[in-house]
Amino acid sequence: MTLPPLALYIHLPWCERKCPYCDFNSHEFVALPEDAYIDALLRDLEADLPLVAGRTVTTLFIGGGTPSLFFGAAIRRLLAGVAARIELAPDVEATMEANPGSVEAGRFAAFRAAGINRLSLGIQSFSDAHLAALGRIHDADQAHRAVEVARATGFDSINLDLMHGLPGQGEDDAAADLAAAIAHAPQHISWYQLTIEPNTAFFKRPPALPVEDALAGIQARGEQLLADNDYAQYEVSAYARGNAQCRHNLNYWRFGDYLGIGAGAHGKLTLGSGEVRRYHKRRQPPQYLAAAGNEFRAGDRLLAPDDLVAEFMLNALRLNAGFDTALFAARTGCDFDDVAHTIENLCARELLEWQGDSVRTTQLGRAFLNDVLMAFLPAQEAVE
Repeated sequence: MTLPPLALYIHLPWCERKCPYCDFNSHEFVALPEDAYIDALLRDLEADLPLVAGRTVTTLFIGGGTPSLFFGAAIRRLLAGVAARIELAPDVEATMEANPGSVEAGRFAAFRAAGINRLSLGIQSFSDAHLAALGRIHDADQAHRAVEVARATGFDSINLDLMHGLPGQGEDDAAADLAAAIAHAPQHISWYQLTIEPNTAFFKRPPALPVEDALAGIQARGEQLLADNDYAQYEVSAYARGNAQCRHNLNYWRFGDYLGIGAGAHGKLTLGSGEVRRYHKRRQPPQYLAAAGNEFRAGDRLLAPDDLVAEFMLNALRLNAGFDTALFAARTGCDFDDVAHTIENLCARELLEWQGDSVRTTQLGRAFLNDVLMAFLPAQEAVE
């Protein structure tokens, strides 16, 4: 069988201060154990190598936390250690998340020299008031400066991460944020709505967010502004100029494979038998740092056919282009006839389009994406 493309996700879990909306595995630090953590990451990778023998990594992504708090020398040692252990494609897309603070921006040149060729800046807003409401530690001037520094230090591929639907934010405010981002002409913009997640400070003390009608207005105006400036939407919250789509994330959405190393990292691998395996690593940094061999792994399971269908749809239907029936069969090993009835029902409700071998959400379907995805959960299938 032909295996899917293989990516590598690397999690650096520390940040200077935990944001009140953040539900990622991130931890405030006093001192960063850089050397010890890089050593642990490479031990973790070595333990996973038997699962991917002979395969090549096409993209890698360093996320967090705030990876840019690490010094350039640490990132260089990490990437060199990865390249010494597993083959990287000659055109590997190597993305790193970074915050716009002056400390992190001062390291951009070192990250580029280490081999990072795509930078994803966590701007969130260009408004000081909204940044304060989000608990961010940078201000608008630092945000603008960070984009300029990224350009000056040789990054040709830059993503700006922006949120909308912020506390006290109106339609004009959201449009102003997008306009500020567009003025920097990044190749890629991630523009997504703030949601309140469990186990966050905002969940315990919810801020007043824009109501549904206001959110719809923000979304419509923002999508038009992006389109007018040649940013094509290719996923629910992802917009790119030209061919600058994030290849790493596209691999997720097309149900590709990925190794996950680092505290709390998740991975998904297709085995030679065709079975699909999901796993995750120890979440707490002290336990992760002390681990060796299979001790890094905290959970591991094979996906049942119903789970494969649900997870494939959860990812592929986020894409504007959707998927074709051959990809569904190749990535899940399931027969497309098993889901044809559900797709026909969603087409009748004008939530999906099925033309030839291609299936995708309609504009209405993207607005009610959760309803579309619920139709593919095993319990829903049983009802039908």
